[in-house]
This record gives sequence, C-alpha cells and structure tokens, in this order.
Amino acid sequence: MTFNPRKGHAALRRGRVSQAGSEYFLTLTTTGHRTGLLAPPPTAALAAELGAMSADGTWHVRCSTVMPDHVHLLIRLGERLPLARAVQRLKAETTAALRAAGCEWQRGFFDRRLRPDDERLLILLYIYLNPYRAGLSRAEETWPHFRCGEEDWMWFQHELDRNLPAPEWLM
Repeated sequence: MTFNPRKGHAALRRGRVSQAGSEYFLTLTTTGHRTGLLAPPPTAALAAELGAMSADGTWHVRCSTVMPDHVHLLIRLGERLPLARAVQRLKAETTAALRAAGCEWQRGFFDRRLRPDDERLLILLYIYLNPYRAGLSRAEETWPHFRCGEEDWMWFQHELDRNLPAPEWLM
C-alpha cells in the first residue's frame, strides 16, 4: 500500500481555518485509546496547562471533561496561537505526565468550529454526559473530571437535576 498525502490527518486539516474568537469543540485521544488520563499526573498536568492557556489568552475553556482515554473541550480561541498550535502546546506540556501514566497522545485531534447559531447546550450536554453514558459514573454521582467555566455554569446548572444528569438523559 502506498502513502497517499490526500488522506489522513493532513486531509482533514486542508481548508480549515483557525479563527480567533471562534468556539471549537475539541477531542484529544490517547494512542490506541490507551487508558491512563485519569491517573493523578495527567489530570493535574491537564488542569494546570488548561488553566495557564486560559490565563495567557491562548483560549478560554468553556467546559471540559477528562475520560480514561480522551479529553473533550469546548473552547473560545484567543489571539495568541492558531488552533493547531494551541493543541500542540497542550499536548507538549502534558506529554511527560501522560508517559508517566503509560500512555501518549494520538497524532492529530478532532475539531469542530461552532457556528453562531449552533446550540451550545447540546455541546455542553454531550461533554457533561460522556462519562455517565460510558458507564464510568452512576447517575447519583458527580463526575470529578468535568469542569465548566463560571459564566456557563450559571445557566447550565439549571439544566441539571440537583447538579446531576436527569435520569431520562442516561437511557
């Protein structure tokens, strides 16, 4: 089989535009879906770097959840770096912690730029419900690796049932 440069990660990036001020839904995955992101070194490194990137204006994290083998983020891109470079920075700054947990980042990432008329509630619900639907958390428990920015939490918490998922969402 010969290499075709028109396929794969490069093909997915062709024609995409990184636009400061735009919102993106991102998914970063470990190689081979190897679990380990919930170990203390990776979760601490991810929290620290996501916070640093928000503080320096690289992006503003609206919400995130860390799963055993992937991370979901809803971000508003800042002006410091284009999206691919911002994700590259996050991965670079957390690689040592991932390796300590026996995993590494998969090459590339999934991104979807949200349009102004896209319903943010659906994205937040997807990110919030991911650990519940994967069977990692029971409905009466709060997933400890979900984070939501204060501004979004003010309205999003009213969509929940005592800060927990509504039972009908988990069916």
